[in-house]
Amino acid sequence: MSGRAMPCSPAEISSLFLFEKLTPEQLGRLCGEGGVEAFEPGPVYTEGEPATCFYVMLEGTVVLYRRVGGDDVEVSRTSQRGVYAGAMQAYLGDRVPQLYTNSMRVTEPTRFFVLPAESFAAVMREWFPMAAHLLEGLFFGSKNTQRAIGQRERLLALGSLSAGLTHELNNPAAAAVRATATLRERVAKMRHKLSVIAGGGYDPQALTRLIEIQERTAELVAKAQVLSPLEASDREDALGDWLDDHGIQEGWRIAPTFVQAGLDVDWLEQVADTVDADMLPGAIGWLNYTVETELLMDEIDDSTNRISRLVDAAKQYSQLDRAPFRVVDVHELLDSTLLMLSGKIGRRIEVVKDYDRTLPEVPAYPAELNQVWTNLVDNAVFAINSAGGEGTLTVRTAREGDRLLVEFRDTGPGVPPEVRGRIFDPFFTTKPVGEGTGLGLDISWRIVVNKHHGGLHVESVPGDTRFQVLLPLTAPEPDAETETDASPPDPAEETA
Repeated sequence: MSGRAMPCSPAEISSLFLFEKLTPEQLGRLCGEGGVEAFEPGPVYTEGEPATCFYVMLEGTVVLYRRVGGDDVEVSRTSQRGVYAGAMQAYLGDRVPQLYTNSMRVTEPTRFFVLPAESFAAVMREWFPMAAHLLEGLFFGSKNTQRAIGQRERLLALGSLSAGLTHELNNPAAAAVRATATLRERVAKMRHKLSVIAGGGYDPQALTRLIEIQERTAELVAKAQVLSPLEASDREDALGDWLDDHGIQEGWRIAPTFVQAGLDVDWLEQVADTVDADMLPGAIGWLNYTVETELLMDEIDDSTNRISRLVDAAKQYSQLDRAPFRVVDVHELLDSTLLMLSGKIGRRIEVVKDYDRTLPEVPAYPAELNQVWTNLVDNAVFAINSAGGEGTLTVRTAREGDRLLVEFRDTGPGVPPEVRGRIFDPFFTTKPVGEGTGLGLDISWRIVVNKHHGGLHVESVPGDTRFQVLLPLTAPEPDAETETDASPPDPAEETA
């Protein structure tokens, strides 16, 4: 939007703090290449448009906004004479995209000294060559530092996750190894028992009935339901008594195995009715090995499936085989992150998933969203642990207008009001020395707001802290070179 042109006075612009040290010749050049423009209340320029002008306010009031999701969020409002905005990076040329990084409006009739971006870049390089080089170094050095810090933070998180994943994988792997060794022993005993039965002179029909019982037993094991401790104890006593009454040795040892397999006294009666009395002890022993092998195979199956789920979760979490930007189901990302962090969360913290499964998939950088989830879950776990170690972490998804909400709610002590405005600042942390870098929320803010054009907010009272991530349901793919340049809103960065 262009303003109404007005006369440019070198004397007036020399009174601005940016230009007070310039020579008359330099002031004359500024008035020659630039000019004074008056704007009525309304927009001056819009975020994302080509940055064509550098604005310095002579009088009036300006308000700067940034786009967060579908909303314009005010980041600065000032009437201070001499504040500046617009094409402040023009001196970098085409090394960075020359776009407005915010939107500017005026709320009353306002006058600006307006300098075309090309002229601003030229006078910076000609009049202040050393300063221009220093600013270039500061700009690109800051970008490189942000990338290095972000990479280090990701590596720290990966190291912590790797340790947790190793622990989580070790448990089912060890269980599978133990079960396999025991299974080998049980199969050897089963072969021996089979040879004893085969050599016992039983008629073929009796052996056929025994095989049928074995098949039915395996089916019962597959359908076994978990009993309460009291129910299991009562059934063990009943089975033990029945086995003792029928002369079965070590009935006390066999009974718990049968209970775990879902077998009861009625089943034992069916076995006794099917085989002859002299064959019953051998049949019970044979069936005991059958039950044990089935249970061991179930344990191996459960362990290997758990390993497979952990590996799939690690694969989902890292997104190593996926496109960096794609349409994703946030619930898959949340589930993989929670599974990866299950060791850190521990058993004393209850995790509640309050998902709205009807939500559509969203365009996103899934690997980086997983990093956001990791940071927010880690903070919630730390908060709960600092309050005694027992509590609830609730992860909720919902739709809010044209955005998808992901909320992490913990029952920790809360974020004190005096630090709430600083928690997204780089290097600010409330954790003890050595336990936090102060970069997790800053990086999360950059990923959510800058890279996904979403929002990240916190609401907190003691016992109820909620970090809310808002993601657009539809969004174009951000530019890879500029997606993480901006920091959390700071008016000083926008208007000197």
